[in-house]
Amino acid sequence: MQDLSPASQTRLVAIPRLAAGGRWRVEAMRSLSEPCFLWFTKGQGRITLQGETRGYTAHNAIFIPPGIMHGFEAGPQVFGTAIFFGRNSGVTLPKQPLHLRIREVHAQQELNVLLDAIGREMEADTPAHDRATLHYLGLLGVWLERQAKKSEADLPKPDATRRLVARYTILLERDFRSGMGVADFAAALGVTPTHLTRCCNAACGRSASALLQDRRLFEARKLLAETRIPVGRIAESLGFNSAAYFTRAFQHLTGKSPTAFRRAP
Repeated sequence: MQDLSPASQTRLVAIPRLAAGGRWRVEAMRSLSEPCFLWFTKGQGRITLQGETRGYTAHNAIFIPPGIMHGFEAGPQVFGTAIFFGRNSGVTLPKQPLHLRIREVHAQQELNVLLDAIGREMEADTPAHDRATLHYLGLLGVWLERQAKKSEADLPKPDATRRLVARYTILLERDFRSGMGVADFAAALGVTPTHLTRCCNAACGRSASALLQDRRLFEARKLLAETRIPVGRIAESLGFNSAAYFTRAFQHLTGKSPTAFRRAP
């Protein structure tokens, strides 16, 4: 019988492994159906959360609630740990995304000890190891809450531009399969397409259409790589008018046809 306990749904993964099968798996815009925690211990890059791009370095902690659109660079020099909590972990976690720069050595060590304990209990076959895993995950939730409180003064207050872009990413995540274009999203937000694109460029250095395109492209790649759904049905599910138009757009952006991408190792 499959183990569906909350602890069994938790996964602890080395960050370099997340990009196995292609860096698009972490760099393209997408969201998850479960909470995710990233702890970078080496390297640097950029991460986009809800349409805002910021740099990250070693000792940066990122918390991403379910449904939050995001993507981050994962170059060969980037190391760290990712925790995926599962859809129904029962752990008390923040409601909003966090990007914390952990400067205190004591706080860094405390987190490393917690992550080691979580990994050890997940791999153990001793009695109550699943319950111990959940308790350690709960302590990680407490650590996040305390560090967020300490960092309140350092966290940038979102201005009107970033609030608009965050709202756009929420709508985009909900409706990117509908065939809506940037003009439709802008109308739903009560702004012009030009203003929306200007705000996206200011917040993350990318246009509103680039974010939409990237989100659709990630989903297309994921469906091609992980399912046997016919190309025509994938195109239809992502709001493309025809399979031919989807194929041309996919090949233009990736250099491969959908069929060639699916067949690639």
